[in-house]
Amino acid sequence: MSENILEVEGLRTHFYTEAGVVLAVDGVSFNVLKGETLGLVGESGSGKSVTAISILRLVPRPGRIVEGKITFQGEDLLAKTEEEMRDIRGGKIAIIFQDPISSLNPVYTVESQLGDVINTHQRLSKEDVREKIAELLQMVGIPEPYVRMREYPHQFSGGMKQRVAVARALACEPDLLFADEPTTNLDVTIQAQVLGLMKDLKTSLGMSMVMITHDMGIVADITSRVVVLYAGRVCEIAPTSVLYERPRHPYTEALLAAVPRIDQRKKLAIIPGNIPNLISPPSGCRFHPRCPYAKETCKEKMPELEEIEPGHLVACYEWRNLSLNGVG
Repeated sequence: MSENILEVEGLRTHFYTEAGVVLAVDGVSFNVLKGETLGLVGESGSGKSVTAISILRLVPRPGRIVEGKITFQGEDLLAKTEEEMRDIRGGKIAIIFQDPISSLNPVYTVESQLGDVINTHQRLSKEDVREKIAELLQMVGIPEPYVRMREYPHQFSGGMKQRVAVARALACEPDLLFADEPTTNLDVTIQAQVLGLMKDLKTSLGMSMVMITHDMGIVADITSRVVVLYAGRVCEIAPTSVLYERPRHPYTEALLAAVPRIDQRKKLAIIPGNIPNLISPPSGCRFHPRCPYAKETCKEKMPELEEIEPGHLVACYEWRNLSLNGVG
């Protein structure tokens, strides 16, 4: 049986605004196995990115983790001091942010930015740091690394900036990598290159990876298991192949119906309505206002995650009565 590298239990991260308390993450539980690639999926506003920054203890004000447990390699991250978390961030857990333009500092060279990460976690000579930076840039497919490392982010294309961001995240060979929409704003050719690069590096370095995305095509290509989030709650957890063939939550079915297929000519389905206001979310199941299968029970009480078969969990009162369409 595979061992967990990360366990998240009952995580709640709320933002205290003048308009009210935003329940951005409201009782999220899942695990990440050693060596696996887990997908964290859902529409914008579902709580994917806030979940990741909560695990890294990077929640900005006015946000706050109000409840839950985060266990990484057997240690409780919420009990760590800020100094201890600085040793873990970048060293053992790293993140690739979705916008390399804003995550890279425009006034520092690539060498300086990668060097800062290495020097924070490792004691190396100046020459060894430079050698390591060159190796990292070469590893992510940036030619002439000794020349390019002296350049600034604006001298790189979008795809090359993302490669630099990947190199920075992998600088200290973390055990767990979060990739937050890593191919956003890249054209499809560069997307494929970056995703292929990440798959290769994940295998060669033996990392665990959490792929955060709303693109179900990427999920199918790169993940082995999926956590589906909606409005700050977990809807469904399943192995990727099972989720695509036999979804059990209506929201998962709706996400899969919106995936374009090159082998079929069909009109893409849309999910009616919008993600609810998380200051005053709907009663009961948060998806019920948009769900075509909702019953009165769904409006009255929030369903809990239940395991319906080994490794397959769903939070839905009606799953036994539904025959949902997958991608087959």
